[in-house]
Amino acid sequence: MDSGLKRLIQRSSASQGHYELTIYISKLQRLDPMKWVTREKAKVDRIACPWLIKKFVDKNPEFLFVPPETIPQVAKDTGAIAYDAKGVELTHYKENGEERVSFDAIIKKYKLTDPALLELAKIVRGADAKTPNPPPESAGLEAVAHGFRNIAKDDFDNMRLQFPTYDALYKYCQLKTEGTQKLEYNVAQSAR
Repeated sequence: MDSGLKRLIQRSSASQGHYELTIYISKLQRLDPMKWVTREKAKVDRIACPWLIKKFVDKNPEFLFVPPETIPQVAKDTGAIAYDAKGVELTHYKENGEERVSFDAIIKKYKLTDPALLELAKIVRGADAKTPNPPPESAGLEAVAHGFRNIAKDDFDNMRLQFPTYDALYKYCQLKTEGTQKLEYNVAQSAR
């Protein structure tokens, strides 16, 4: 056991010791990154989810990309949270008869309510699932994701390459929800 933790436990009988112990454990938990596991060869949702997790759920996550059939065992062995895989909580689901993606599942589980993030979820959903009337931005995101998957060395390189795309889309969605940004040249979109 860490000597600092031993000292705090010994002092925990003091009136302020409990408070100090709580702070120490909290710091330990923050230093130990959450692990997340999904299928290898990521494209849209399996790159969007790590971006979402890193920005809004866990600032220091560890991601694992593995063959689909190994996800249950890897999750068990490492304590990783599985996402975008068969039979796990954080994956595609139906809501009001329409398909939602893992990005939506993470937003729902962690109760994220940022309007720009919810707007970005529509784009991710339209790029990764069959949805009625996907936003026009979805087609571009899907095309870019295909390109990045094919030029990236591996899934970690793919994340490195694609994260700036999600940063830019998130900023676009912030401006869009504020009413100061819209697509100018996409003829397929309705007037906004």
